[in-house]
Amino acid sequence: MTRTEKDSMGEMQVPDGALYGAQTARALENFDISGWRFGRSFIRALCLIKGCAAGTNFELGLLNEKIAAHIIEAAKEAEAGDLDAHFVLDIFQTGSGTSTNMNANEVIAHRAIQLMGKQIGDRSVHPNDQVNLCQSSNDVIPTAIHIAAACDLNNQLIPALKTLHQSLAARADAFDDIIKIGRTHLQDATPVRLGQVFGGYARQVELGIRRVEQAGASLFELPLGGTAVGTGINCHPDFAGKTIAAIAVSCALPFVEARNHFEAQGARDALVEVSGSLKALAVSLFKIANDIRFLGSGPRCGLGELRLPAVQPGSSIMPGKVNPVMAESLMQVCAQVMGQDAAISLGGLSGNFELNTMMPMMAHNLLKSIELLSRGVKAFEKRCLRGLSADEQGCARQVEQSLAMVTALAPRLGYDRAAAIAKEAHNTHQTIRELLKGSGELGAEEIGRLLDPARMTESGLEP
Repeated sequence: MTRTEKDSMGEMQVPDGALYGAQTARALENFDISGWRFGRSFIRALCLIKGCAAGTNFELGLLNEKIAAHIIEAAKEAEAGDLDAHFVLDIFQTGSGTSTNMNANEVIAHRAIQLMGKQIGDRSVHPNDQVNLCQSSNDVIPTAIHIAAACDLNNQLIPALKTLHQSLAARADAFDDIIKIGRTHLQDATPVRLGQVFGGYARQVELGIRRVEQAGASLFELPLGGTAVGTGINCHPDFAGKTIAAIAVSCALPFVEARNHFEAQGARDALVEVSGSLKALAVSLFKIANDIRFLGSGPRCGLGELRLPAVQPGSSIMPGKVNPVMAESLMQVCAQVMGQDAAISLGGLSGNFELNTMMPMMAHNLLKSIELLSRGVKAFEKRCLRGLSADEQGCARQVEQSLAMVTALAPRLGYDRAAAIAKEAHNTHQTIRELLKGSGELGAEEIGRLLDPARMTESGLEP
């Protein structure tokens, strides 16, 4: 069963139970592309704007109390997710997101009509004239992207990263007295403390948090109030300030009106900046996860310095095999985020004159990157880091076997003699310590002092 709805282009048939109207139905036919819809955080932000806008328009005397109240109630239902089934449009649509803005306007208008006890379609609440009052898709959609991304960063990703940082810092403390061989160029290098390695990982995440927070601050300027091209045509001069103040209270974030509406609507540089910080974060997380994966390789024929928690069987053919699946999962998340950053960067190039025409795609990829990193980081911290342990004996054994131990002899014997000792030790399958003891070149006490691995992990010591 269908009902007939009208828009400026004519009549459209709409399913009887649908809260959307003719413009949404028309876009639904036009954009059968991917099956990907806007996520919950974006719909929440979009409907928050509509509810706050109705409150402002009532306060300014632009809407009567009854209509404003029902629009606000309908918008709150949509904001909470109760009406998500009626937000049906594909991500790959008109570049301004006009179709999705009208989807929201129609759903909220029709639900407000229902709340008034009237029949859908009677236009007693108009999607354009009342729900979209003082607004344009061109300022609403970028505003919704900023709100959704800022909320997701501050409520999901940054808390997850802080937990990850704490977990890595705790491992740094726990592993501080464990000495392992360092590696540069995938070759043995001088010893380090395992705690120093994990302290480096913790610092990477700490700096990643700082970058995300700094970039995320650019999202607090909202384009709302610029309407079509940034001039604010058809918008009450007090509308943006009052509506954004209400949004800031609702989200507990310091949103403000954009200082320059032409920048705020013509460019999506803030989204590119935030995505860039997520890409940098993904690079850091990939390195950390990959290092831990390699350090846990084995268990008998790999590096084997770390013991990763066994969370699932690793092979359909090799019994007993356990793989570093949580590290690999996070690494795939990081690769996906880097790819999405490329799409966002290309989208940012499409700020043509007074409007960017890639906003739905940019919104989808940015919000998906935040979500993937949040969930990936949480899973990695919970199922890998918390149960991570070190093979202290294995670490010590590898340190003793390393030819790079000879580095500590260079200040005493000179670089060339140290290099000759390393070459001879390698050719004779001896450790540096064994070779020195056999040669009688240095006394036992001096050999013990110079080849003390713990001493090599400290800076500023005399040879």
